[in-house]
Amino acid sequence: MPASTVRKRSRSRIIGAAALAAGAALMLAACGSTKDTASPGGGGGAGRVGVILPLLTSPFWQSYNDYVPKMATSEGVEVLKTVNSNSDPSQQITDIDNELTQGVKGLVVAPLDSAAVQAGLDQAERKGVPVVAVDVAPDKGKVAMVVRADNVAYGEKACDYLGQHVSSGKVVQIMGDLASVNGRDRSEAFRSCVKKKYPKLTVLEIPAKWESDTAAAKLDTLLGANPDIKGIYLQAGGVYLAPTLQTLKSKNMLKPAGQQGHIAIVSNDGIPQEFDAIRKGRIDATVSQPADAYAQYGLYYIKAAMAGKTFKPGPTDHGSTIVRLPNGILEDQLPAPLVTKANVDDPKLWGNTVK
Repeated sequence: MPASTVRKRSRSRIIGAAALAAGAALMLAACGSTKDTASPGGGGGAGRVGVILPLLTSPFWQSYNDYVPKMATSEGVEVLKTVNSNSDPSQQITDIDNELTQGVKGLVVAPLDSAAVQAGLDQAERKGVPVVAVDVAPDKGKVAMVVRADNVAYGEKACDYLGQHVSSGKVVQIMGDLASVNGRDRSEAFRSCVKKKYPKLTVLEIPAKWESDTAAAKLDTLLGANPDIKGIYLQAGGVYLAPTLQTLKSKNMLKPAGQQGHIAIVSNDGIPQEFDAIRKGRIDATVSQPADAYAQYGLYYIKAAMAGKTFKPGPTDHGSTIVRLPNGILEDQLPAPLVTKANVDDPKLWGNTVK
């Protein structure tokens, strides 16, 4: 075969191979483009999101759990079935790892322990998966945003309510888990406020770790030794309301508001059961912790984080303020109003929308 013919055929093969390669590249590009625009797993903030709950024994967290799929639809986020860590910080780290193994592109976590959750946050950071923390701020670790109400204000509102309705005597605060920043913030704020503004009140404390049985047993013992209690602050109505009312009833100390011997009670959460208790005069007030907004903005911020969006401290367009915590993490502090008999029927309160 002449050399010129060989050269011509070689050039033909090269041109043909290049054309095939170009065609294949175009096909791959087209497939990739289709996946990015049509598939939930594409870029631009899309992808499956894991939502991890701290517990489901509280009506508050049951409500939050119910809001998650509704808010996921409204925010355009694909969420996996929620995972319940069942009040176990170690289990929560395992839950985070399991969600990462399933290939989630974002995580919304309600930490049980502000320090222990760092192990899970570090796992997510190593995999490049953003995390939004709801309700509890971590002490350390990377999160795109904390969605939370001002828990210091919770303790101060409870203090002011009791201080204005109990002139002197003993008041009890049934505290949350002090391994959680929420328990620490509420406890210290209540304690400091009473000391500063209402010195005629004496604060007795029950560390109850968000456990209803613990709260009931310790309250029973405390009331036995201190039958002259004038007021009670429940740091979590979702787990403490029922055992507190039952314990008071068993000791014939559950008197309706306005009746002699009534013990003033202010709670936290804003669940329907608290509203019902306010209407019946069994408790006097609660701080409405926004379960609906926790779900909505937890998913809003994780979608933004997956798309690479960042935020700065300052007022938001939804009536809250983003602040920078001492550890450098940003926190969107959502409104949490005090609810009393005067406004308990307000239809805007999420506790009045739950069926």
